[in-house]
Amino acid sequence: MRYLHTMVRVKDLDKALHFYCTLFGLREIRRYENEKGRFTLVFLTAPADLDQAKDGGSPCLELTYNWDTEDYTGGRNFGHLAYEVDDIYGFCKHLMDNGVTINRPPRDGHMAFVRSPDGISIEILQKGEHLPAQEPWASMANTGSW
Repeated sequence: MRYLHTMVRVKDLDKALHFYCTLFGLREIRRYENEKGRFTLVFLTAPADLDQAKDGGSPCLELTYNWDTEDYTGGRNFGHLAYEVDDIYGFCKHLMDNGVTINRPPRDGHMAFVRSPDGISIEILQKGEHLPAQEPWASMANTGSW
């Protein structure tokens, strides 16, 4: 397993970048804009982690800016932790076998979400290419189960 990033939502991207980059000293390493989804993702890293972040994409702070205005209250600005695993199906099965609810199953062989006992959302991503669809995950695509 490898730590990837922590995501926080920001209301004003320019103000957030001023704080995190200009004042706090983080560096922007990549940006992704999604017009259809109406959001921008900006990945930042500490100067000492710059080479590692550019090569492998971690460790990073992901700023998520939703283009439509929303006030984030009650912790809604904190998004999730993200980890990359070698076998997403095996990892999720291990968690499930130990009583962890899979909130978003890895039906696409790429991404899953679980919650910690304290309600922290954790994104689990498949390392490398997506794995082929596998049961029981594939049949759970539209059931609302899990």
